[in-house]
Amino acid sequence: MLKFFIPSVTFFALIVSTLCAGEIRFYGETDKDPLAYKPGEEMVFSVQLLDEGKPVEGVTLKWFRRGDDGLREEGSVVSAAEPLVIRTKIEVPGFVHVNVQALDKEGKTLKDGERNIVPFDGGAGVRLDEIQGYPEPEDFDEFWAKQKARLAEVPMRVEMVPVESGAEGVLCFDVKVDCVGRPVSGYYCKPKGAAPKSLPAHVTFHGYGIRSSNKPTWAREAIVFDVNAHGILNGQPQEYYEALQKGELAGYGFNKEENQNPETAYFNGMFLRLMRALEFIKAQPEWNGEVLIVSGGSQGGLQCLSAAGLDADVTECRAYVPWCLDLGGRNLKRLGGWFPEWTDALGYYDAANHAKRIKAKTTIVAGLGDYVCPPSGQIVLYNNLKCEKELTFHQGKTHGYTMPNGTKSVLKSAAQ
Repeated sequence: MLKFFIPSVTFFALIVSTLCAGEIRFYGETDKDPLAYKPGEEMVFSVQLLDEGKPVEGVTLKWFRRGDDGLREEGSVVSAAEPLVIRTKIEVPGFVHVNVQALDKEGKTLKDGERNIVPFDGGAGVRLDEIQGYPEPEDFDEFWAKQKARLAEVPMRVEMVPVESGAEGVLCFDVKVDCVGRPVSGYYCKPKGAAPKSLPAHVTFHGYGIRSSNKPTWAREAIVFDVNAHGILNGQPQEYYEALQKGELAGYGFNKEENQNPETAYFNGMFLRLMRALEFIKAQPEWNGEVLIVSGGSQGGLQCLSAAGLDADVTECRAYVPWCLDLGGRNLKRLGGWFPEWTDALGYYDAANHAKRIKAKTTIVAGLGDYVCPPSGQIVLYNNLKCEKELTFHQGKTHGYTMPNGTKSVLKSAAQ
């Protein structure tokens, strides 16, 4: 049974002075490391609404608790000088998700000026080493060998158009590379005068959406290729991207009919492009042949993890709130995220499955309150990695918001 009460302790005294002044914010944490609870052990969440570090009293706080155990409870209280405390537990391997939001007198989200006050979204988990993903396709490796063969049939014809970098000492090019279907499209930057075989390489990938590549003008000690997800033109007026978003790329990746077949799924072209992007940067004369880094957030995290699994030359993978992990987790009764509806074909594009093949050092940043990319999926990813790995969970972090001064929990392991 979940319980809550307002205790007579000044729980937040140590953190109040460090919160950002001038904004009303939630702060919340658990009574111990949120990843260290045992099955059935009481979890204590303490949450308070603060204005310039001082408690806000008299506001309706609506809360809910749900979890990978299928249970849900909810209620409301009026904020006081002491924090709201929510007590709960979970018996099965998985996570609980706690949400607290502030409401005005009409029951709508309370505003701080023109800004909606961001709710607290947090969590805690148990038996993390037992959280396993939905079984991968039996022919996973055979399928990707076939896709690599398809890619190899397309000659790597490259078009590089010089563009202004806007940064002193950095050369930039608008690049198109032939691929299966749409080309790879991105901005490639390198330091002026770089000697052959002198620099590490870095490929960066984008989150969900329709946009131009960015010019990686920070490329002063590396060669860097920033790849847009769709093989579309870079540097166009906003109307061009809006038309694609409303037209042929509307809701891409979520078409269940396309997702019945792994070769017609939208992700197929995206993954072929990410493999070719790596081929492109490895072919540059300035690459030192030793260091190849991939990185990205959300959908970019999906891409960089999959790139590292598909190309053994990758030496480091940096994934921020990665998307499309444990896509079949709903079949195992876990809380789902913002994912396409499950089909067996999507198993080929689950980054947690690609993680089993990664040899590169891998670091992951995730949120205990992120239910676009649920924490259970991040743990499936972590458990599947056999390389050197590190996963940092932030308390109070969602997919698009990080609570200031939230606690961090870190899991790490050497290569197995």
